[in-house]
Amino acid sequence: MNGIERALVSLIPSDWEFSPVSVDWISETGSRRTVDIGNYWTPESVEAALEARPAPLDSWRQLEERARTRCTELRFAADAFAYLEGCPFASGAAHRLLVILDTLHRFKSCHGADGRRTAEGHELYRDFFAGKKEKGGRGVLFSDASDAEKRRFEQEMTFGHPEKADETIFCPWHGKVQTPQLRVHFSWLVRADEALYVVYVGPKITKR
Repeated sequence: MNGIERALVSLIPSDWEFSPVSVDWISETGSRRTVDIGNYWTPESVEAALEARPAPLDSWRQLEERARTRCTELRFAADAFAYLEGCPFASGAAHRLLVILDTLHRFKSCHGADGRRTAEGHELYRDFFAGKKEKGGRGVLFSDASDAEKRRFEQEMTFGHPEKADETIFCPWHGKVQTPQLRVHFSWLVRADEALYVVYVGPKITKR
């Protein structure tokens, strides 16, 4: 439901020798979402499922290649991933960045030809863009920069327009990876008739 693939392995004999397993998730607001999870209970089926999965990410370059291939609803600046150069590779952070980009991709696809956001789009917005801050200070997946950050880091968050050579684009909206502190900056608002540009994937810009 968060764009992360999951599966189950069941021991046999048991009452769980069937696939998929339907899982209901009920949010704090009472809305219900159902997802079907693949379930495997023989060594052969587990091995086949693992072999069919993409290879684990082992470099920032591989992250870029997979993101550009998978996230077709997004328009990436040519140098969007160049900011990761010099950053030590972290597989957990790379996976999290891919989740962020995949969620953006899904959100962009949830805007119909009439310009309206679909029901799934509203749910994604509520869950990932406008949710309440979690206990322990952990924030939502995406957020806008504060007014103070916009004033202080306006130049750093202004990028050359990916498709218009003489224009710039101000992108304070960002997706967050906390460890290490990495960010994905993108254009906002998201509309059906406008491209969603990803202009920056790299270290947190607004470090004080």
